[in-house]
Amino acid sequence: MILVLFKKFLGRSLSPRSRIQQDSTPEEVVERIQQGDLRLRNQFITDYQPYIAKVTSRFSKRYIDPSKDDEFSIALTAFNEAINQFSPTAGRSFLGFAETVIRRRLIDYVRKEQRFTKHVPYSSFEMEDEEENIVNPVEVHQAVEAYERQKDTEERSSEIIDLNRCLQDFEITFADLVKAAPKHTDSREAMLAVGVLLAQDPQLMKALLERRLLPIKELMDRVGCSRKTLERNRKYIISIALIYNGPYPYLRDFLKPVLHHPTEKSEIDE
Repeated sequence: MILVLFKKFLGRSLSPRSRIQQDSTPEEVVERIQQGDLRLRNQFITDYQPYIAKVTSRFSKRYIDPSKDDEFSIALTAFNEAINQFSPTAGRSFLGFAETVIRRRLIDYVRKEQRFTKHVPYSSFEMEDEEENIVNPVEVHQAVEAYERQKDTEERSSEIIDLNRCLQDFEITFADLVKAAPKHTDSREAMLAVGVLLAQDPQLMKALLERRLLPIKELMDRVGCSRKTLERNRKYIISIALIYNGPYPYLRDFLKPVLHHPTEKSEIDE
């Protein structure tokens, strides 16, 4: 039934991928698109509209009508964004990365909508059911809050699972991070600053993702920290960089660093 609906709303067959993609992986197609093939981009997005709708419906826990629901348009834009942002050297599948980006954008959309409803009087939610009973607006509000809490929990879990997958590429586990985290608050904040600085530098992040090694020499020049300190905190710095460079808003909120001033030389040696 769902396949029939997709055919109706998308106006296309859900048979195998187009001829141009039959012998290529999504990662290979995206790489060609990033080289400037606009026609291939359009075809690729069209072919994966059923996948985008599936991800969106799974997130929303209801059927998403591609021809009517705003969520599908948000997800479609996010899929195109994922094409632009995907790095073949990151060690991740494109579809897994695209799903993460789609979920992040849908979260932003839901939060924006909920901020709006907070300014709507509870009385606006009153409605009559089929038996002409008035629905309690407070219960509606409570249901919305419960839904938001559930989504927050699911998204936090999703981020942790995705981050764990990325850390494995660097042979880092969460248990390692517990042991590797600096014990003193000032040292921890200093290493956090180094990780954020690394995440914000495209060249340094490229070196990190391609070589799977912390660019110690380049960081020494930027932060004035000793090689010994950087090596000792390697796992912690890498994990912070991955969090700030990736689609992990919940994890970033959890860290809540105080980074009002750039790191200067001699500030972060222990």
